[in-house]
Amino acid sequence: MKKISMLYALCSMLLLSACGWTPMYDADRKLQTELRDIYIAPISGTNGIDLRNALRGAWGTDNSAAAQYTLTVNLRQPETVFKAIQLTGDATWQEIRMVASYELRNNETGEIIVNAIDTASESYTFVADLVAAQASYNNAVQNAIQVLAKKIETRVNAKLADRN
Repeated sequence: MKKISMLYALCSMLLLSACGWTPMYDADRKLQTELRDIYIAPISGTNGIDLRNALRGAWGTDNSAAAQYTLTVNLRQPETVFKAIQLTGDATWQEIRMVASYELRNNETGEIIVNAIDTASESYTFVADLVAAQASYNNAVQNAIQVLAKKIETRVNAKLADRN
């Protein structure tokens, strides 16, 4: 069984190398080093703290103010949208929408490398029990924050990889 999985892994690598695929992190780790050299400015609110921590974890940054790049994020408060309403007028299905605008700046040159806006939305079920409804809302917000962090991370990674 081990030989089959090793053979499968080898074949997969050969196929990927034949199609022109290249890893985002270059062989000499220059991009990975640049990603660790990003200072993520404080983001207001509890959700901002969670987003900042998710980005720091993704890049493994020391978050030193003397870093080569500074990422500034403006995170709007979550908006709630009612998706399903019963005949009684009670909402049973809602959606959280979060918007983050952000800018990545090179501290040495002052050049703006990335200037973008990303959105994330997560649905959740609203129930009559207030504790369960609040827990469902909190989970939806946390999921939306993770989606935003992944979108920001991907866009910044791609822009910095383009520059190398």
